[in-house]
Amino acid sequence: MTTFVDRVELHVAAGNGGHGCASVHREKFKPLGGPDGGNGGRGGDVILTVDQSVTTLLEYHHSPHRKATNGKPGEGGNRSGKDGADLVLVVPDGTVVLDGAGNVLADLVGHGTSYVAAQGGRGGLGNAALSSARRKAPGFALLGEPGDLGDIVLELKTVADVALVGYPSAGKSSLISVLSAAKPKIADYPFTTLVPNLGVVTAGSTVYTVADVPGLIPGASQGRGLGLEFLRHVERCSVLVHVLDTATLESDRDPVSDLDTIEEELRQYGGLGDRPRLVVLNKIDVPDGKDLAEMVRPDLEARGYRVFEVSAAAHTGLKELSYALAELVAGARAARPKEEATRVVIRPKAVDDAGFTVTREEDGLYRVRGEKPERWVRQTDFNNDEAVGYLADRLNRLGVEERLMKAGARSGDGVAIGPEDNAVVFDWEPSVMAGAEMLGRRGEDHRLEEPRPAAQRRRDRQAERDESQQEFDDFEPF
Repeated sequence: MTTFVDRVELHVAAGNGGHGCASVHREKFKPLGGPDGGNGGRGGDVILTVDQSVTTLLEYHHSPHRKATNGKPGEGGNRSGKDGADLVLVVPDGTVVLDGAGNVLADLVGHGTSYVAAQGGRGGLGNAALSSARRKAPGFALLGEPGDLGDIVLELKTVADVALVGYPSAGKSSLISVLSAAKPKIADYPFTTLVPNLGVVTAGSTVYTVADVPGLIPGASQGRGLGLEFLRHVERCSVLVHVLDTATLESDRDPVSDLDTIEEELRQYGGLGDRPRLVVLNKIDVPDGKDLAEMVRPDLEARGYRVFEVSAAAHTGLKELSYALAELVAGARAARPKEEATRVVIRPKAVDDAGFTVTREEDGLYRVRGEKPERWVRQTDFNNDEAVGYLADRLNRLGVEERLMKAGARSGDGVAIGPEDNAVVFDWEPSVMAGAEMLGRRGEDHRLEEPRPAAQRRRDRQAERDESQQEFDDFEPF
């Protein structure tokens, strides 16, 4: 039965936002007491969080579909809906998050590090939040936004200071078992180690971790054997240790050729050329192994390697090796750039940035793309004429109609708001040229208005024409 999984595809879906409520307060002798519809709740996020007690992605291998809860809809009496609960998924230290195309979205290193894999949808505003001095009783509310959904890939890259690499049965598992308290499976046949093993070593005042990577063979970087699956676990290690078998029974192998083969696989895999290396000649407790180690040691030292002759079985040469590794690890840690204090970078929006774009496509369709227009469309109930009118007013105030006119759009032309796979398409009827502002705001409820003198009505109309964009944006959902 599989107990270690270091790569899974996860299907995540955040919670949808709750719909706003359209409600009018009613009392005896006061049938229209004003709007009191509450806002919808926010949908829950899907959050990945590092937990050092977790060492495998096995849980997500068996259950790859994960969804956060939806926000509750608003209710009358100014009661807002409950927010959806966030779904927190714990992952091992060293997990890399990728999208379907293989692009890195996040690299989660360190206990408590988190990443929002799917953002919950905003809750829709109720008609109480949409009311204003001119729109006293809106007969509509905004819909909640759908939460993000998609597929992500989780890859585990072991976080260790030292990686032991070498051929199968070179003695890597035996070495990590005597250097640390790790208890890997040890046997006298190849590919005994099927998953990376971690051990903690203390040498003087330095404490570091050692990873035993499953054995590499020629062609490992192209997927032969188990190498390609587990070479990623070497990427984070600061020091590489070549464990060479000096007592192999294969006539076509020797420590020097084994070293050349493994180095070639590491080179083809890429990104490991700058790591310091040590060479461990293992199994010197075997008479022939001791002789072979003394024979090849000068050649390896001539190449610039520090060579250690050890025997995991007889516990020979381990202290010198552990202190040499501690020295290299300490040097690598000291060479790392110090983490700078978090800086807040403010990038003001360009003066001419309208927040949306209008493009004409080959078939004559005009497409509008932008965060605000697309969000407003998702929040609109197109079965409610008043809500559609409110959307038209928002787009007009943002400058969409003016931009369409400049792009050459005419009455009856097709306009799409949103991406190709999920857009709202309609025949455009410009309202700017018709003087819609002078006719009164779409979505107003005149039932709650009292008669006003002509001079007051003129002043009110002038105030409507001079209203700023900032006042309109005050009704944006959080």
